[in-house]
Amino acid sequence: MQKESPYLSRPWLKLYPPEIPPNLEYPEKPLFWILEKAYEEFKENTAIIFYNKKMTYKELYEKTLAFAASLQEMGVKKKDRVALFLPNCPAYPISYFAIAKIGAIVVQLNPLYTERELELLIDDSNAEIAITLDLLAYKFSSLIKKGKIKTLIIAKMKEFLPFPLNILFPIKARKTPKPVFPKGSDIRDFNKLCNSKKSPEHVEIDPSEDIAVFQYTGGTTGLAKAAMLTHKNLVCNTIQVVKWAYKLEPGREVVLCVLPFFHVYGMTVGMNVGIYLASQLVLEPRFEIERVVKLVEKYKVTLLPGVPTIYVAINRYASEHKVDLSSVKFCLSGGAPLPVEVAEEFEKLTGGILREGYGLSESSPVTHANPVYGKPKKGSIGLPLPDTLAKVVDVNTGKEVPVGETGELCVKGPQVMKGYWNRPDETKIALDEEGWLHTGDIAKMDEEGFFYIVDRKKDMIISGGYNIYPRDVEEVLYQHPKISEAAVIGVPDKYKGEVVKAFVVLKPGCEATVEEIIEFCKKNLASYKVPKIVEFVEELPKSAIGKVLRRVLKEQEQLKQKEKGE
Repeated sequence: MQKESPYLSRPWLKLYPPEIPPNLEYPEKPLFWILEKAYEEFKENTAIIFYNKKMTYKELYEKTLAFAASLQEMGVKKKDRVALFLPNCPAYPISYFAIAKIGAIVVQLNPLYTERELELLIDDSNAEIAITLDLLAYKFSSLIKKGKIKTLIIAKMKEFLPFPLNILFPIKARKTPKPVFPKGSDIRDFNKLCNSKKSPEHVEIDPSEDIAVFQYTGGTTGLAKAAMLTHKNLVCNTIQVVKWAYKLEPGREVVLCVLPFFHVYGMTVGMNVGIYLASQLVLEPRFEIERVVKLVEKYKVTLLPGVPTIYVAINRYASEHKVDLSSVKFCLSGGAPLPVEVAEEFEKLTGGILREGYGLSESSPVTHANPVYGKPKKGSIGLPLPDTLAKVVDVNTGKEVPVGETGELCVKGPQVMKGYWNRPDETKIALDEEGWLHTGDIAKMDEEGFFYIVDRKKDMIISGGYNIYPRDVEEVLYQHPKISEAAVIGVPDKYKGEVVKAFVVLKPGCEATVEEIIEFCKKNLASYKVPKIVEFVEELPKSAIGKVLRRVLKEQEQLKQKEKGE
């Protein structure tokens, strides 16, 4: 009989507090149940705050049902794909839960996409209906002309705004291109569709099998592909996160939703968790540090899910301005490694708890998190959530490695996707026959069951035969008192194959030399890890959620080398 691995014996369970059972009970409910539950328990509570305009759970629920009925009347059926091309605004949760209610599939799209990128994903998903804002409608002109989008539903931003913003907004909106649609195009008014007096017809949904969301992933590393997330995946992950932070109080939390809902992290940890708890959701379409800080102060925000760059910006702002962020209870950081110094400074500033977690689009997304009310481990992504298995395997053989050694992180649990839409070959690579999801991240596990992400397989730098993970170097750079942000990549070298190059953003008012940065690294890193090149930059390229894009830095570096003729 094969000996049970240390991963499957789950050593991390010993560190679970008594309030968190290793196995949870999940209702066999579709995704819409999350909103329905909040409505039944707290219908008069404020659900959404958008530029000071409020909407109760009763209003949100009724508008969602009305919109669901309107979609059915337009012919939308179970399994039809409906594209969401929206920033964070009231139209998002209404559309999202209405589509889920009737068994159709939400196609998550980034509203920053160009028309070319948009067309690629519309083609891939086969979505024929899209929902967007009047500001973004022009991007659908060619898709409608080509017959790829049959119906476009447009939400008017001014309808969501209070006076006098609703009067001023149309003036500001004139700066955006005006859409030109062919005569006879099926263009619908979102706000009118939310006022339907009909109720949606019942649709039988199998939570375990039926897909709720196409979550596109891989766009920053290759061709985007849609992770198929079922109703059960999303309901389970919502409950897993809520149980992990078991002291949160239903009906009493205030969530600042600045992470975009089209991103899996913002969707689950911001919108789904927030609504499950019947929280007030303060929606913000984009991150602007001064406005975000003011919103935290004004609405006494208790939950602020974010990415490291958000917490870096808050720390920096607070060092220059007097702020009161003491309402913050808990923040879960994801999307990128959280530097230890950033977390410590943020916790001193707010008095709240900031914990690093881990997830990916294919797992709805959260699989790991540091204990919220227990002792975290610096630099760790924490422990696997209830009902989640994790193991580390050799990248070449696929066999499990001993505790403390590095390999590819694999996870298994009720939040793991069904597969990739129309990508059977890639599904087989990502999901093995036993249901293990191969993450593509290099990790290790310690004796207690804490996991550590060393880096992405694709980001690993090989210099003179040594394997170097950018995160190791970046952690040291973040300790430098003059550095605000840093990113590391490998650049070609004739002798060593690759050498380490660091891109550094200095704190306001600070000056530093390349030699100073390199000397600092020499004192804190093995010689082969020390950056050979340091470039000072004003800012680092980031994704929609603020994740630093090493890929873009590599592409920029390649262009520089070509121009030099190297």
